[in-house]
Amino acid sequence: MQVVPPALDRLIDSLAKLPGIGRKTATRLALNILRRPSSQARELAASLNELHSAIRLCSCCFTFSETDPCVVCADPKRNGEIVCVVEQPGDLMAIEKTGSYRGHYHILHGVLAPLDGIGPEEIKVRELLARVASGTVKEVLIATSSTVPGEATASYLIDRLQGAPIRLTRLACGIPMGMDIKYADRHTLAKAIEGRSSAR
Repeated sequence: MQVVPPALDRLIDSLAKLPGIGRKTATRLALNILRRPSSQARELAASLNELHSAIRLCSCCFTFSETDPCVVCADPKRNGEIVCVVEQPGDLMAIEKTGSYRGHYHILHGVLAPLDGIGPEEIKVRELLARVASGTVKEVLIATSSTVPGEATASYLIDRLQGAPIRLTRLACGIPMGMDIKYADRHTLAKAIEGRSSAR
């Protein structure tokens, strides 16, 4: 006997396919949607329905956007000579929240993972090299994560860009603000020492 109505079960199955959402969380979300007014459910469905038709990749930086170029690339107040290389559009959003970066971006849409069949051709490396070769870029800031694939991708990009007439920088890694140094793991502490900057 099926206790969960089929329509609700289908929604739970769909939500459970999202990353980080298990069956229990998917059930909680589905029940929450069901308890809300049907107008809110229709609004959610309409937003999901228009997502793929309204959003495309920016032809310059490859972020998700409704316009081409995106608002960052089209902003004349931004410094187009500096390009921050990130893994995913979510990384761009995180950096933008800080309000401390005023350059352009380049989204790779992944990291190198040879065991999963992801090489340089599967991410936006060729497009980055073409941007640098155009001569408009003066600095490339590599802001991949400090995971093993993120570090491997950064090393690969540094190797490929080594001969280019640009300044090549890497996002600093280390001790988070407010953290007691004795609680930092060995890798984080080593990165903080390597990436130390002048105190004067």
